[in-house]
Amino acid sequence: MPDPQTLPLLVQNRLSDFLSSRSSILARVSDETRAFSLFSREFLSGGKRFRARFCYQGWRSVTGASATASDPIVSAAAALEVFHAAALVHDDIIDNSDTRRGGPSAHRRFEAQHREAEWSGDAAAYGRSSAILLGDLLLGWSDELLDEALNALDDRAAAQRARAEFVRMRTEVTAGQYLDILEEQAWGMHDDAAQLQRAETIAVYKSAKYSVEAPLALGALIAGGGEEQLAALRAYGLPLGVAYQMRDDLLGVFGDERVTGKPSGDDLREGKRTVLIGMARLALPVSGRRLVDELLGDPELTGAQIALLQSTIRDTGAVDRLEERIAAAVADAKSALLDAPLDSSAVIGLSELADAVSRRDY
Repeated sequence: MPDPQTLPLLVQNRLSDFLSSRSSILARVSDETRAFSLFSREFLSGGKRFRARFCYQGWRSVTGASATASDPIVSAAAALEVFHAAALVHDDIIDNSDTRRGGPSAHRRFEAQHREAEWSGDAAAYGRSSAILLGDLLLGWSDELLDEALNALDDRAAAQRARAEFVRMRTEVTAGQYLDILEEQAWGMHDDAAQLQRAETIAVYKSAKYSVEAPLALGALIAGGGEEQLAALRAYGLPLGVAYQMRDDLLGVFGDERVTGKPSGDDLREGKRTVLIGMARLALPVSGRRLVDELLGDPELTGAQIALLQSTIRDTGAVDRLEERIAAAVADAKSALLDAPLDSSAVIGLSELADAVSRRDY
């Protein structure tokens, strides 16, 4: 097996070259656009590169090859990273999040720029508006990187199928994000069982498909993969993507800021109606549900109130049940790889990735 650091390095180098080329375009417009270049480069310098790694393993599952800097799969993997960055920029605006990966979120960076320069007007409004534009710019750049990858393919049918996969992913994750913010407002219109079902749907479309299944399929399609190979990768990717989001649900409530880069209990302050919350509510008496519903979504929650919600959720057994569901989903994902028509070394890589995304520390 190749060094697991090879792909992240290739993707980072491609991103660096791409951002340099786009920074020169921005500089010709005005020196004042430098913030776009600086913030996008900083935002794309970190992260676990899970989507890029799944894309690569999807490609490798078909080709059995190791990527080099000139392979189209590197640009495709980089495109997913840029798309993810755009989604995070917009997501942080929607959630009014102050931090991302241990540093200020994009809109807070622009807001700080306004305050430090002592410009006129509303610093927060400037921060939000500028970050929306940065997210839009990143979305466009992700398309450019994908076009670069697909234009290099000799198999035009494969290129068209890969483009269709990317388009579907983009539509589904946007719809999933909308359902997420809708549920924060409309949850009270549905009974407890329906709330859990709706949370599961959000987990599939906001995260599972976009984080794991679609990147795998995109990589396999770029490689010219057949239907049996695509089916095996999807059968692996969807349950693993659900496990990935369930782990995120736990991290959003119980995660250590030093590990997650976001404050502990952030999902509680944002009012996320996750699978974890749905399972906890089903197990709570009426008084307990009332407590959760009164506190969940209050951006001014104190440390003591966060601790109270955490203990309330844990005491229902929802954490243990969610851990069981994560383990079952990972087992389903790995079982889909057994006897699948995929490269054996890529199967090893996929198995290791399944453990990496489902066992992230609190």
